[in-house]
Amino acid sequence: MVTYIVRRLVTAALILLGASFLVYLLTASSGDPLADLRASNAPNKQQLMNARTELLDLDTPAPVRYFKWLAGAAQCLVPFAGSCDLGKSVSGQPITEALGIALVQTLTLVTGATILAILIGITLGIITALRQYSALDYGVTFMAFLFFSLPIFWVAVLLKEYGAIGFNDFLRNPEIPIPTALGIGAVAGLIVAVAVGGELRRRLVTGGTVFVAVTLVLIYFSATEWFKTPGLGPVVIAVAGAGIAVAVTVLVSGLRNRRALRAALLVVALGVISYFAVQPLLDQATALMIALLALATVLVGVAVGYFMGGYDRGQSMRAAGITAFLVGVLVVVDRFMQAWPTYFSNSRVRGRPIATIGAGTPNIEGDFWVLSLDTFTHLILPTVALILVSLASYTRFTRSSMLEIMNMDYIRTARAKGLSERSVIMGHAFRNALIPIATIVAFDIGALIGGAVITESVFSVRGMGFLFLDGITHIDPNPVMGVFVCVAVTAMVFNLIADLAYSALDPRVRIKA
Repeated sequence: MVTYIVRRLVTAALILLGASFLVYLLTASSGDPLADLRASNAPNKQQLMNARTELLDLDTPAPVRYFKWLAGAAQCLVPFAGSCDLGKSVSGQPITEALGIALVQTLTLVTGATILAILIGITLGIITALRQYSALDYGVTFMAFLFFSLPIFWVAVLLKEYGAIGFNDFLRNPEIPIPTALGIGAVAGLIVAVAVGGELRRRLVTGGTVFVAVTLVLIYFSATEWFKTPGLGPVVIAVAGAGIAVAVTVLVSGLRNRRALRAALLVVALGVISYFAVQPLLDQATALMIALLALATVLVGVAVGYFMGGYDRGQSMRAAGITAFLVGVLVVVDRFMQAWPTYFSNSRVRGRPIATIGAGTPNIEGDFWVLSLDTFTHLILPTVALILVSLASYTRFTRSSMLEIMNMDYIRTARAKGLSERSVIMGHAFRNALIPIATIVAFDIGALIGGAVITESVFSVRGMGFLFLDGITHIDPNPVMGVFVCVAVTAMVFNLIADLAYSALDPRVRIKA
C-alpha cells in the first residue's frame, strides 16, 4: 500500500505541474492587466501603469514568470521555511495572506452545507430505495430534481426575500394566526402520512396525530412569543433524548438488544441531570471548551455502554456514545436559545437577526454565544441555498446504489438465513452502497475548497470564489494560481482517500502497487 500511495503522489505531482503551467499561461494571455489604467484619465496614469507592471513583472514573458512563481511556490513545501511566496495581487496584498482569509470564509460558508447535504441526501436515498415507486419516492424525486434545476442565484434571492426580510418582519410581532397554524399542521401531517407508508388506517392515525401536535405547538409558540424567547428546557431534552435513544438503538443494534437500549436511555438521564450542572460552566464557554465537553460526553456514553455490557458490548457502546453526543447537541442548542434575546436586542442587530449579506455583523460585541449566533445567522441562507441545489445528486446516487445492492444474491441469502431487516439493510446493503458514493463525496470536497462562486457573490462573502473571480477580472494569475493549487491538491488528496476507502468498504478490493 505504501508503494501505491507513493506512486499516486508522484503521478499527482506531475499532473499538478503540467496543469498549473497551462492555467498560468491561459490566465496571463486572457487579456490586458493594464486595460483599466490605459482608459483612465488620472494625471499619474503612467506612474500607475509602471507600478503595476513592476508589481506583476509584466515585462517578463509569461512562461518565464510561471517558473519564477513556481520557485516561490516550491518554498511552501519546505517545512518551517517561513518563506512561502505565491506572489502578490494587483492591490499589493500577498497571496498567502489573501488565501488564508478567503479559505476560512469559504470553509465557514460551505462545510456545514456540504456535510448536511451528504447526510440528508444519503438518508433520503436509502429511504426512497426501500420505498421504491411509492408516493414518498415520487415526491422526493420530484422535489430533488426541482431544486437541482433551479438557478442558485434565483434560490438565493428568494431566500433573501422570504427567509430573511419576511422572517425578520415576522419577528417584530411573532403571532401565528389559527388558520396558518392549521394549514402548516395539515401539510406536516400529509407529509408524514405519505412517508410512514403501510395501511391506510395507520397513515391516517399517524398523519392526524402529527397534524394535531404541530398545530398545538404553533399555537403555543404564538401565545408565548416563543420566537423572541426560545428554549428547550430539561423536559423537552428528556423527551427528545428518549426518542433519539430509541432511534439510535434501532439503527445500531435493534430493539432486541435491551442492554443497548437501557445504556442509551441511561445516557439520556445523565444528560438531563448534567443540563443543570453545566449551565454555570457554559456561561464562560469558548470553542475549545465546547470541543472538550463534546469529547468528554462521547467518552462517558461509551463508558456507560461498556459497563452495561450485553451479548454485544460494541453495540451498547456505539448506541450510548451516539446518543450521548446528540443529547449534548440538544443541551448546546438550548444554550444558544438562551442567548437569543440578548443577540436579538443587540444594538448592531436591531431586531433583524437573519442577515442577507456578509459573514458577520461589523463591530458586534458579546460573549461566545452571541458571536456564534451572529455567525450562524449569517450562514443560514447560503447554507440552505447550497443544500437545496446539491441534494439531488446524493439522493439519486444513493437510491440507485441501494436498489442495485438490494437485488444482489447475498442480500436474498441474508434474508433467507433469518436476519432481521435492520441487519440486512444496515449491516449488508448500506455499507456496500456507500462505495460509489465515496467518489462523489471526494469530488465534492475537492470542489468545496474552490468556493461557491455564485453563492459567495450573491451573499457578499469574500471567499475563495471571490478571490478567483478577482484574479480573472484583473488578468492577474497569482490569485488564480493560489486558488488552483488549493483546489487541485485537495481534490487529489481526497481522491486518493476515496480509493483507499474502497478497500475498507469492500474487502474484495485490494490496493496494489
